[in-house]
Amino acid sequence: MVRKGLPFPMHKLRGWTAQDSTVRPKAQDIAVPPFPPDAAWIGPEPAPVERLCARGPVIVHFVDVAHVSSVRTLPYLTAWAERYGTLGLSVIGVNSPRFPFTADPDKLRAAVAHLDLTLGFAIDSDYAAWHAYGCEGWPSLFLWGRGGALRWVHFGEGEYQGTEAVIRAELESASGAADGLPEPLEPLRPTDAPGALVAAPSDEVFPGGSISEPWLAAEGDPPLDIDYSAGEAWASVDGRGSLRVSLDGGPEAMIEVAAPGAYRLAAHARHESHRLSLRATPGLSVYSVGFAAGVPS
Repeated sequence: MVRKGLPFPMHKLRGWTAQDSTVRPKAQDIAVPPFPPDAAWIGPEPAPVERLCARGPVIVHFVDVAHVSSVRTLPYLTAWAERYGTLGLSVIGVNSPRFPFTADPDKLRAAVAHLDLTLGFAIDSDYAAWHAYGCEGWPSLFLWGRGGALRWVHFGEGEYQGTEAVIRAELESASGAADGLPEPLEPLRPTDAPGALVAAPSDEVFPGGSISEPWLAAEGDPPLDIDYSAGEAWASVDGRGSLRVSLDGGPEAMIEVAAPGAYRLAAHARHESHRLSLRATPGLSVYSVGFAAGVPS
């Protein structure tokens, strides 16, 4: 069975207009929305955002922890929390489900545990926080300054240097001590370096036919064959078992699926073209095969 990429529609954020995915708000009085008082949390529950904003800047980052683009942003969020947390920055994660299975709190907890994250995550399965903040894409990052005014918005991957620059400016403004800040974080991937040329990856594939219908593997099924061009290939999977991956008819590699979540199937030094053949343990649900950008050859 051969599947080509199915384009996933990109939605505009209500109330925002921009030529790219980064917005510096024109209004200076957009206040931080509070989280619902009955919100459930995975990991440490933060103080109310209004109280955090009285201390320093606050990042609220919306993801689905089984979504490749969301997962690839999390090392930066974790690093910023570690580098700047003692200086006043607060980082809050929110999981608003892109896939049906991450709306299940138990499966979501397992997916977060699989990523070994130290950040606290709000469980936003009913999209209450999602709608309060006005976001419509994964991931979505909001940076609120000390005092609770919106300073920076970014949708999707990338713009890490720009986001960190705003974090540093807010901390300097709050403390007046630029000399006390650590050096900016080095890019974690070649594609994130300033001025890096990046080749667009293939479209995401939904092997079950839609984002809400998975490919449910059964005994004796032929492999799922996908032609792609990218720097990385990932699968968004529900269940437990294993994935067997072969590139261009080569030997299979086994990937153990210990919890629902996102699993990297292949990684390349540069943007490359391949045919991926994927087999899964019967009963394992594959919702998506997604791709990450690479630097051109």
